[in-house]
Amino acid sequence: MNTSYETLKLSTPRAHVMLVTLSRPEASNAMNTQLSLDVTALFEGLAMDAGDVCCVVVTGAGERAFCAGGDLKERNGMSDAAWGRQHVIFERMVRALIDCPVPMIGAVNGAAYGGGCEIAATMDFLYGAQTARFAMTEVTLGIIPGAGGTQTLARAMGERRAKELILSGRPFSATEAFEWGLLNAVYPQAELMDAALATAERIAGNAPVAVRQAKQAIARGMQMSLRDGLAFEIEAYNRTVPTEDRREGVLAFNEKRKAVFKGC
Repeated sequence: MNTSYETLKLSTPRAHVMLVTLSRPEASNAMNTQLSLDVTALFEGLAMDAGDVCCVVVTGAGERAFCAGGDLKERNGMSDAAWGRQHVIFERMVRALIDCPVPMIGAVNGAAYGGGCEIAATMDFLYGAQTARFAMTEVTLGIIPGAGGTQTLARAMGERRAKELILSGRPFSATEAFEWGLLNAVYPQAELMDAALATAERIAGNAPVAVRQAKQAIARGMQMSLRDGLAFEIEAYNRTVPTEDRREGVLAFNEKRKAVFKGC
């Protein structure tokens, strides 16, 4: 897996936790072609071989913006054909994020507008700074959300709330995002990263196979009927039974010690 990207900064602030920072601060971390290619490459790489990465935290560089959305300066004057070719890259990026088997936490440190809000909504869950702001502004530009927003926001916030925000394009606060189900928690800016990393570290300390199977069971089960979801859950559960980690977890419990998981 490549660890060097033009528009991303990667670090390992806690054991088995990767911090991914969207890093185009001069453009409020706006989503241009290169950033989308970089995000796609990174998360497709994690899907193929995550190595010892057991949880990912995604944030934006600086305190002003998580991601300001699509880079309209890059898009200015684009032909319809060029716009379409670029959007295929955005679509692939969204699929790479949604399909990543490694748990992902978004730490929304500032503005998450348009495509930035859509990137945030692909995370497994989100923490936000008190100063974070959100908006789905696409209809004000003559387009609609095309990086998953009509689907991910409706699933997170409910159909009626998503319609209100997407059709109006109005901004909403971190407090509103929390009340409506998009954010799991809101923190002062100075405490946001510590909170996200603490949760990531806790997730990373659990059995990796079990964590990934649980993530998959929830995500896929939400698209199924209850009975089909229950059947899928058992298939995911059965994958954990023959693992060394399952045996270690039970043994550690009975020996009253912390389990040492190996991801197998």
